[in-house]
Amino acid sequence: MGITEVLQLLGGLALFLYGMQMMSTGLETSAGNKMKTILEKLTSNRIKGVIAGAIITAVIQSSSATTVMVVGFVNSGLMTLRQAVWVIMGANIGTTITGQLIALDVGALAPFFAFVGVACIMFVKKEKVRHISEVVAGFGVLFIGMDMMGAAMVPLQSSEVFINFMTTFQNPLAGIAMGAIFTAIIQSSSASVGILQALATAGLVPLSSAVYILFGQNIGTCITAVLASIGTKTNAKRTTIIHLMFNIFGSVLFTIITMVTPFTDLMAQTAPGNPAAQIANVHTTFNIITTLLLLPFGTYMAKLAEKILPESEKEKDEVKRLKYIVPFETNYQVGHAAIVQTQVEKEVDRMTGMVRKNVEESFDALLNNDVEKREEIDEREEYIDYLNVEISRYIVHVMSTEAGSQDLVNINGYYTVVGNLERIGDHAMNIAGYASNLKKWKQTFSEEALSEVRAMRDMCLKTIDTLEGFTRGEKEKILERTAQNEQRIDDMRDEYRDKQVNRMQKGTCQADTGIIYSEILTDFERIGDHALNIAQKYNEIA
Repeated sequence: MGITEVLQLLGGLALFLYGMQMMSTGLETSAGNKMKTILEKLTSNRIKGVIAGAIITAVIQSSSATTVMVVGFVNSGLMTLRQAVWVIMGANIGTTITGQLIALDVGALAPFFAFVGVACIMFVKKEKVRHISEVVAGFGVLFIGMDMMGAAMVPLQSSEVFINFMTTFQNPLAGIAMGAIFTAIIQSSSASVGILQALATAGLVPLSSAVYILFGQNIGTCITAVLASIGTKTNAKRTTIIHLMFNIFGSVLFTIITMVTPFTDLMAQTAPGNPAAQIANVHTTFNIITTLLLLPFGTYMAKLAEKILPESEKEKDEVKRLKYIVPFETNYQVGHAAIVQTQVEKEVDRMTGMVRKNVEESFDALLNNDVEKREEIDEREEYIDYLNVEISRYIVHVMSTEAGSQDLVNINGYYTVVGNLERIGDHAMNIAGYASNLKKWKQTFSEEALSEVRAMRDMCLKTIDTLEGFTRGEKEKILERTAQNEQRIDDMRDEYRDKQVNRMQKGTCQADTGIIYSEILTDFERIGDHALNIAQKYNEIA
C-alpha cells in the first residue's frame, strides 16, 4: 500500500463516520416517537427482533450496515439495548442467506442515495423532508466511505506475500487472527468470505484451514460497529460489545467443535467437490447455531455489557429514560393506581427540576451575555419534551386500565401538570434564543434593563420553587402562594413595560433590543400563567 491508498483509507473512514452521524441525527429528528413505536413493535420479543434483523440484513446484503444502523438507533434513544441484542443476532443470520436472494449492490447505489439526499437538503424547504433526506444522504455517504476503505485495500488482495501468509499457517489461532484482521481491514465479512471462497476454489486453502479463517472473519466484521460507535453514548458502545460477545462465543465454540469432532468432514459432505458451497454452509451453520444457543441469554448479554462498560453518573442523567416509572406491560394489573401516583410524582419532580434549571440558565445567558451553555439548554429541553411525552403516555395507559378512583383522578391531574411544565420549558428556550441573538448582533441591554431581567429571573425561580414543594410533600397553600407570585409577575410586566416605553422615548434603548425586551416580558408573563395552571391542578390533587 502506498501513500495514496493510506489517504484513501483515512478519507473513507471519515466519510463512514460522518454518514453514520447524519443517519443518527436525521433518524432522531424525523422519526422521533413514530420510529420508536415501530421499533418497539418489531422488537417486542426476541423472535420478532431476530426475524427483523435477518430480513433487514438479507435485503441490504450487509450485517455490518445493519449493526451500524442499530448502533445509531441505540445512540438516538430509538431502540433499547435489549432490543438491539435480538436484531444483532438476526443480522448474523441474515448475512448468510445472500445466495438465497437477488443480489442487491447497495455500494453501487450509494452515490445515488447521497445525491438525492443532498439535493433535497439543499432545495427542499419542508423541514420533515429535509430530515428524511439527511437520513438518505447519510446512508449514501456511509456506503461511499465503506467502498473507499475497501478499494484502498485492493492491493492486499493481489499481494503474493499476503496470499502466502493466508495459506501457509498451521495453528488454528493463526487462522482466526488472519480472518479477523483481514475482515477488519476490508470492512466487509461478505467480501472477505468471498475471497476465502475464491482461494478455496483455486485449491489454495483446504476446508480444514478455511473454517478457522471463517471463524475469525465473523469476529473481524465487528470492527465496523466499533468504528460506528466512536463518539457515541455509552449505551451505543455496549451494542458493539454484544456484537463482539456473540461472534467471539461462536468462534470459541466452533473452534472446539472442529478440533474434537469430524465437523469439517460433515460440512464437506454437504457439497462434495464444491469448496465455495462448503464454506457458505459452514458460515450459515455457525451463525444459526450460535443464535439458537444464545437466544435464551440475550438479556444476560445486555446486562453483562452494562457491567463491562458502566455509565458515568453524568451520562446516567443525560440518557433519556423514565427514572422512577416502571415501564408498563400488556398485563398491567388493576389496582396499582396508588403506587403509580407516587412514581408519577417523582418523575414530575425530576421534570420540574430540569425546567427550573433551563429557566435559570436561559436568564443567566441574557444577564451575562454568554451563550456557552446553549447546547446544554437545548439537550435539556429535548429531555423535557421526552419526559412530557413518556409520562403522558404512561398516564393515558393507566387511565385506560384502571377503574374509577380518586387515585385515578389524581393521576389524570398530572397529565395537565406535565403539559404546562413543557410549555414553561419552551418559554425558557425562547429566552435562550434572545440571548443568542443579542450575542450575534453584538448588542446588550442597559443596566436598568438588566436589573429588571434579574428581578424577572428571581421571580420565575421563586414561583417554580413553590411548585416543587408539592411533589416533595409541602402541599399546603401551594395555590395561594403561586397565585400571589403570578399576580406579582403581571404587575412587574406592566411596570417594566412602562419603563421600557420611557427608555425608548428618551432614545436610551435601541429598536432591536426594545423588541427583544418586549418578547422577554411576554415569555415572563406566560411562565407565570402556566405556573398558576399547575398550582390549580395541584390544589385539586391535594
